[in-house]
Amino acid sequence: MADERLDAKWVRVWCEQADAALTELMQSFEARHGFPPDRNVVALATEESHKATDALVELTPIPSDLTTMYWVIDEVSLPDVDSGFFIHPSSRVASHFREYGSIQIDGDEPALVFAGDGGGHLFALAGSGRVWRSTTASWLDQFDLAAASLQELFEVLTQRITGQL
Repeated sequence: MADERLDAKWVRVWCEQADAALTELMQSFEARHGFPPDRNVVALATEESHKATDALVELTPIPSDLTTMYWVIDEVSLPDVDSGFFIHPSSRVASHFREYGSIQIDGDEPALVFAGDGGGHLFALAGSGRVWRSTTASWLDQFDLAAASLQELFEVLTQRITGQL
């Protein structure tokens, strides 16, 4: 799977499925948890976010799967799914890159941080297509393999959403 590149059509289908599952989850959330849900959304890319993605590509060589993802998705905010999961908009990724640079992972190509969870752990995508997760809430500590590809990461997110239904 890591040798296969992310397909924009697949990402669009994932967005539709995730949105449907989130709608169902949010309808029963307050009854299950006793408090209202936060804003949980898969925000589709816009003309403005495409410009931000183009600027990110100009700033640094980014993994092609990240470009594909950002051509479909602007950002993902899932504060009520597990401990939370957030795909940052490409403009924030560019800002973080300017401040911190890329993540150096032994045995893999440099990785670009593009997401985080509710505990502050970071997710980075390497040019190899593998997704890495920080072991602590730090840009400077170790990163462990989280998924063989972005598609696998999205599939895990779907399982986490549907697992709460």
